[in-house]
Amino acid sequence: MSTDSKKTITAGLLAYGMSGKVFHAPFLDTHEGFSLKAVVERSKKNAINDYPQITSYNSVDELLNDEEIELVIVNTPNNLHYEHSKAALQKGKNILVEKPFTATSAQAKELYKLADEVNKQIIFYQNRRWDSDFTSVKKVLASGKLGKLNEMHLRYDRYRNVIGPKAFKEQAIEASGLIYDLGPHLLDQVISIFGKPLNYHKILGKNRVGTAVDDYFSIQLTYPDSIFVFVTSSMLVVNPQAAFVLHGVNGSFIKQRADIQEEQLLAGMKLNDEGYGVELNGNEGILTTIDAEGNKTKEVIPSELGSYLPLFDAAYLALNHEKPYPVTREDIITQLEILES
Repeated sequence: MSTDSKKTITAGLLAYGMSGKVFHAPFLDTHEGFSLKAVVERSKKNAINDYPQITSYNSVDELLNDEEIELVIVNTPNNLHYEHSKAALQKGKNILVEKPFTATSAQAKELYKLADEVNKQIIFYQNRRWDSDFTSVKKVLASGKLGKLNEMHLRYDRYRNVIGPKAFKEQAIEASGLIYDLGPHLLDQVISIFGKPLNYHKILGKNRVGTAVDDYFSIQLTYPDSIFVFVTSSMLVVNPQAAFVLHGVNGSFIKQRADIQEEQLLAGMKLNDEGYGVELNGNEGILTTIDAEGNKTKEVIPSELGSYLPLFDAAYLALNHEKPYPVTREDIITQLEILES
């Protein structure tokens, strides 16, 4: 692999729906280490309006046969991730794969083996590690102000009481349901801090009328030193709870889900626009600590700037300089073992 710091990696997107338009194309286009050459659009040809220089292919095979493309972004429906990742690796491409990486840990291990055989890399797209709200949680933990942590809650709630149009999310097929939609985000955040749990207990629920898949899940994860982590998501929450609640010996930290990047990108904001990634006022976290005399102190914790560009920085360094990528193969296996259990 070249160590030329100026090398540009030519990339291709397998889909240009919301994921491609919001989470991938703007970053590939902005990051100087990448060049977005092509996308797959089976029917509507929208990408050229945003990126006039690109090629729009009609099929995955056409893009995979493009010899100039070095990195394939697998952002197709969940149940196709394994198939498309395997096909891309067999064509000698590096891959960056949306969550969930695959439906099962067995599929993941097979792709790991294939990647090693063809000497290509797998980059796992777990962008929520770089959310402004989550980075503020890590900042508080690193400060030590909470003391010994004993309990942490993570929630990701929505209110969607009707069955959605996306078959890969709503039909009882591989890697469907809320657990595979939002579970990878929450579990990866937990695993990025604490690693593999000692044990866990998972609950799934079906609450919407006519649903074929789970629309509620809750997972309790146990870690050494009596640290208990609770991960919850529901599609029927009218008033969302705090997204992050942490309790330690010396205090508590409460934080709303407040990263604004997705909303801004959907509205057409560019990465270099003023205010990009800046949380709205009033969404700051609140750290409450208590001293030996029982006196409480409240501290407002402003968030860092939200940006997914560091993910692409890490991907570039992994692909071009063989630097370890922060989301590891072991992290993904731990996540998938919980999801598939």
